[in-house]
Amino acid sequence: MNAGGETILRAEGVVKKFPQRSGGRKAVVTAVDGVSFEVRAGETLGIVGESGCGKSTLGRCLVRLTDLSGGRVTFQDQDITRLSRRRLRPVRRQLQLIFQDPYASLNPRRRVGDIVAEPLRVHGFGDEKAIQRRIGELFDLVKLDPSAAVRYPHEFSGGQRQRIGIARALALNPALLVADEPVSALDVSIQAQVLNLLADLQRDLNLTYVFIAHDLGVVQHVSDRVGVMYLGEMIELADAGPLYANPLHPYTEALLSAVPEIDDELPEGGDRPPRQRIVLTGDVPNPINKPSGCPFHPRCPVAQSRCETEHPALTEPVPGRLVACHFPRNLAAVQAAAAQRAT
Repeated sequence: MNAGGETILRAEGVVKKFPQRSGGRKAVVTAVDGVSFEVRAGETLGIVGESGCGKSTLGRCLVRLTDLSGGRVTFQDQDITRLSRRRLRPVRRQLQLIFQDPYASLNPRRRVGDIVAEPLRVHGFGDEKAIQRRIGELFDLVKLDPSAAVRYPHEFSGGQRQRIGIARALALNPALLVADEPVSALDVSIQAQVLNLLADLQRDLNLTYVFIAHDLGVVQHVSDRVGVMYLGEMIELADAGPLYANPLHPYTEALLSAVPEIDDELPEGGDRPPRQRIVLTGDVPNPINKPSGCPFHPRCPVAQSRCETEHPALTEPVPGRLVACHFPRNLAAVQAAAAQRAT
């Protein structure tokens, strides 16, 4: 992990809507609702939330696999929001996606060497000899035997298939990878191996990651900063250590209360007593008919009347801590930790 440098990617008010039918009538699902953040070169930005919160759709918007309904995405100081397929092609060399499902993302009818070679051929990497040499280099990078390039996807385990997917994403030496839950479909025993591989690749190749996951333990392990999404919105964003030590949003606090604490070492960012388990009542609201005011208020254990009518903006009550909540939790502890770091 890296503290991060200059901004390499910026999302500004990103919106993605999908038309649906509800009760025989046309409706619209707002999967991503006005999300804004920056990604710094060399860092890993983790994005977490429950299933259906819009994090995977956001990832596809960032790499323009899905067109935006509103807002803007800027990559390396270039607005890529409305670029045509032809003008987007050179951007794809620098901006790639690692897919969630290693079983569905590889064509079962093609040899894995040809799968990894496809982006090289599309972008005119070189002659066939250069392409084959690059395939061998990529297999070495992801810790696979280059001789396996002649085999088919069904001959590999899930972890090996995900390594092949990573090799394909790395083929053109990208600057930024969006990893869409890259270990969620793998056995727990294999997850750590893939996460360690991603960390090694980031160090060796100077990569930047947007790491999407629903497992907060995994995100804490790999991320420099963490953004929390709920019902299509970014509700909290902060450095990983302080966020895990003292979450500001009640939803983040509830999520973290379910993460097992396996040792006595407290996260960076301030002292706190052991977490008490917070059980949220009710279900995630229907995105077709989002609640008025704060989208979390029907399930929030500390909601007040203001939360039912007034939508909270994403504000910065403490430098480096963004939260969309009228009544942030643990604010005194966060302020004290910030003051201590300032001195």
